[in-house]
Amino acid sequence: MSEKRYVVKLTEEERSTLTDLVKTEKRVAARKRTHAAVLLKVDEGDHGPAWSDERAAEAFDVHVNTVRRIRQLLVERSLEAALERKKQERPSVEAKLDQDGERELLAIAQSEAPGGRTRWTLHLLADRLVQLKVVDAISHETVRKTLKKTTSSRTARSAGSSRQRKTGST
Repeated sequence: MSEKRYVVKLTEEERSTLTDLVKTEKRVAARKRTHAAVLLKVDEGDHGPAWSDERAAEAFDVHVNTVRRIRQLLVERSLEAALERKKQERPSVEAKLDQDGERELLAIAQSEAPGGRTRWTLHLLADRLVQLKVVDAISHETVRKTLKKTTSSRTARSAGSSRQRKTGST
């Protein structure tokens, strides 16, 4: 077993906070409770049991790397960082279409379908956005999701014509 890189030595206040968190009957996320319990067991301070990462991992049914990461977060950042999930700072994937791109897509979808077609398909719409250099590349699935979040219909000229077709009225 190698020497631990991140040594956990909890203060009395931290130990008390973690103990309360583990023993509380209030609703606490299982992940948070597990992280608190791990920290209490790997504590190498005056009152800590100083469990090995392997022993803590086995006891709490987590991977040994999880125990190491919990240690690292406590030492490098804070107790809160070791317990809470990291907040997402921005979307993991930037949107392909901005507002102008969405407007362009809607304008194309509501225009006449290309020659020989009765309506626009998602693939045709995606190809047209690339042809018009609105985007470098886009999937038909992104086009579908974008159209779905709008109230327009790819096949209808207006909301009224769609409603007439469904009810059978003129």
